[in-house]
Amino acid sequence: MTAARHQRALQRLLLIGPAVLAIGLFMLGPLLLMAYVSILERGPNGGVVWGAHTLEPYIGFLFERDLDDSLVLNTDYLQIFLRSFWLSGATTVLCLLVGFPTALYMALQPERRRNLLIFLVTIPFWTNLLVRNYAWILLLRNNGLIDGVLGALHLTSGPLGMLYTPFAIMVGLTYTFLPFMVLPIYASLEKLDLRLVEAAFDLGADRKRALSRVVVPLSLPGIVAGCILVFVPCLGAYVTPELLGGSKAMMIGNLIQGQFGAARNWPFGAALAFALLAIVLLAMLAYLLRFRRAPGGA
Repeated sequence: MTAARHQRALQRLLLIGPAVLAIGLFMLGPLLLMAYVSILERGPNGGVVWGAHTLEPYIGFLFERDLDDSLVLNTDYLQIFLRSFWLSGATTVLCLLVGFPTALYMALQPERRRNLLIFLVTIPFWTNLLVRNYAWILLLRNNGLIDGVLGALHLTSGPLGMLYTPFAIMVGLTYTFLPFMVLPIYASLEKLDLRLVEAAFDLGADRKRALSRVVVPLSLPGIVAGCILVFVPCLGAYVTPELLGGSKAMMIGNLIQGQFGAARNWPFGAALAFALLAIVLLAMLAYLLRFRRAPGGA
């Protein structure tokens, strides 16, 4: 019995070994390297001074050194973080408001039409993200297509100035990540037993109550998965804020890229990346502690 158990354990190890090795090499390895870089001193000409350890990169997130080397509160980076969380949250809500009705409509269609609708939802993935964002620049710029149409209809008297604003970033992020909201919700709704909805109608529920009491609770796993798949990538988005927001609405991804690029402050860039990672992990932990099922519960 013991020999057979050891053999099964060895087989499992051989099966998952390559995957564990790949994850450790290509994910954990770079993370550990970045963690070490975040506690090093910045080099005189950029880069790092290997072996010179300091917590200055983390201190610089909220404070800056005055002329007399005293610490002074600096909320510039905190404002960028707050803006990123606000834009990511607003994008997630907007994707949910658009994605849930879309997924519900898809789930109620015949099977042949469902496949066509899924195909249509995934079409944006076929186009490069840069091309899609440049298309939005043409739409949102002053005297662009939207301004031209509204002006032709005499609804506006001048350019709206939508480009290079948080609104433009939100539109671009919503367009980019909307499929990540639709598909998980559709996967949950597709398995919905419509007899439960019919039973709700038989018991006197109207459409609104059947939706809120039956459909939404049963699709909650897909809603949660969609919100996570939209919110977390939005926090680290770089291309869309760079092209549609410019320098007026910088987000965390642009700030980190700037530290590794033009500023050549690698320790501070690594510290910002780990601050973002810590915030996301704490939020996920709080969610798991809040919504996990009690042992033996329903």
